[in-house]
Amino acid sequence: MPGRRPLRRSAAGAIVAILAAIVLAADQFVKYLTTENLPLQEPVPVLGEFLQLYYVRNPGAAFSLGSDVTWIFTIALAVVAGVIVWKAFGLHSRLWAVVLGCLLGGVLGNLTDRLFRDPGFPMGHVVDMISMPWMMPAIFNVADIFIVTGMISVALLVVLGLRFDGTRERDHVLVETDEEAEAAALAEEAVADPHPDVARPDGASPDAPAPASDGR
Repeated sequence: MPGRRPLRRSAAGAIVAILAAIVLAADQFVKYLTTENLPLQEPVPVLGEFLQLYYVRNPGAAFSLGSDVTWIFTIALAVVAGVIVWKAFGLHSRLWAVVLGCLLGGVLGNLTDRLFRDPGFPMGHVVDMISMPWMMPAIFNVADIFIVTGMISVALLVVLGLRFDGTRERDHVLVETDEEAEAAALAEEAVADPHPDVARPDGASPDAPAPASDGR
């Protein structure tokens, strides 16, 4: 069964843009509902201790690390978003387009908070609201989910050898192996027959006996 044809760049870019917009919209909508309806820093049980809503404003990274250098996270998110957009222009792989689109949406979700939420540009605090105390003490949001799953997916695609152009590493290895084998075969033929047949001026083969002299 033949493999699926690689995507055109425009199609791959469209997938990245659409998914990023959907993830960004979902993240910001959930954050809007959080800020409008949840009390600040008070747990709201959803599934007991398994899942809680806990509205906090995070100036740092996970576990509120780096709270005094919020601007560094703003720059880091902007750089990551720029790299993803740059890579999207050379994509031909559906899987890479989906993964990078979701990852870009998550990055833009938190970057939006850093740029536009209080206390102001570029020191905005990220809105977090999802808590799972049984698993980890960190509180996270929708954007964080897509960032983490996106990074894991990127690592898996790299391990599996899937390239941005839709081909796999093993395909390139096979091509290189075939080319090396062909080159080796040509070299062996050249060694076995160092004097290939070349037409003589009189049209005779170089292996043909020379014509007898008439004694003149």
